[in-house]
Amino acid sequence: MKRIGTMRFMSLTAGLLVLATCLATPGLKPEETWPPHAALKGRSSPVAANGKNSDAVDAIFAPLKSADAPGAAVLVKKAGTVVFERGYGVSDLRTRHKIDERTNFRLASCTKQFTATAIMLLVQDGKLHYEDRLTDIFPDFPEYGKAITMRNLLNHTSGLLDYEDLMPQSDPNVQVEKIQIHDDGVLNWLKQQKMTKFVPGTHWEYSNSAYVVLGLVVAKVSGKPFDEFLHQRIFAPLQMTNTVAYIRGKNAVTNRAYGHSQTSAGWEQTDQSPTSATLGDGGVYSSLTDLSKWDDALQQHTLLSAKDMEPAITSVKVPDNSVRGPDGSPAEYGFGWFLNPYKQHPRMWHYGETMGFRSNIQRFTEDGLTIIVLCNRADLDPGSVGVKAADLYLAP
Repeated sequence: MKRIGTMRFMSLTAGLLVLATCLATPGLKPEETWPPHAALKGRSSPVAANGKNSDAVDAIFAPLKSADAPGAAVLVKKAGTVVFERGYGVSDLRTRHKIDERTNFRLASCTKQFTATAIMLLVQDGKLHYEDRLTDIFPDFPEYGKAITMRNLLNHTSGLLDYEDLMPQSDPNVQVEKIQIHDDGVLNWLKQQKMTKFVPGTHWEYSNSAYVVLGLVVAKVSGKPFDEFLHQRIFAPLQMTNTVAYIRGKNAVTNRAYGHSQTSAGWEQTDQSPTSATLGDGGVYSSLTDLSKWDDALQQHTLLSAKDMEPAITSVKVPDNSVRGPDGSPAEYGFGWFLNPYKQHPRMWHYGETMGFRSNIQRFTEDGLTIIVLCNRADLDPGSVGVKAADLYLAP
């Protein structure tokens, strides 16, 4: 299954229509979107226990309350304080553990902000430069890599071919974990190519290949496996104790949510695909608790100074103005973050989509507002419901 990088993900408009339908028709059948089940009270933090905004946010996500269906975890922070934090539904259909603030979801493309930060830390260390070429890091990379800089990889202007399109057709009769592509495999495929889609720097096209390669750059330059670098330089210093770049057989995901999709027979666990084992483009699992710490670190410049962070929040410019958001509309992008505003409110945001999971992180930087929605079901658009929650807190 392809991730958000190929721009094949749900339109924000469609998501809003789905939400409106679910709120208006509580009698939906099991095979329809947002199926109702026995109500399960969402868990809230002490700060979120009262207030009309909290009640209004809860109403947005109320159709997800369930004791036997996958759901979502939702966080709202205002001025650095958690004002809403609740889980809806269950982490998996076997144990039916309630989703809460400690439940770890696969972030999919929201991983890219961590990959970009890892690169920026190496630049801060003086071990890497944004204008370094791909062939400077991997001397055996083909000639076309000489035109690709780290900056091109970070802001999706590299033109690298999509590794998803290079993969052979998978055999549905073979266990998916046995046919998954890993980061080194992606690099090897790219080394077999002769050219990019376009001249690097002349066009914008979202690229999972670029972020897989960036994860390998981190490993090569630092001398540490990518997952260990993330742990040592980002997760551990911020006490994100349960966040991990997951590698099957090497580490584990505690309080793990499993991905699900809805079929005519009901919910089905759809947790892994042939592309689920790559790291730099989508391999991190995290929770509301840990992502709140990450949000604090971004606000307080704990890992990177405001100056060092500046490239990440500077919109890339390309001659054809081709930067596009999930719905195909004009957008802005920096390093691992979309930057286009919402109703004139500046924001840093990203969306994630992979087998059975959807995620969305939105930081309204001048309003001191952060909205995080993590889902372990494939029928939701967390971006659409996230901005509905944001509307309750943003000044008109």
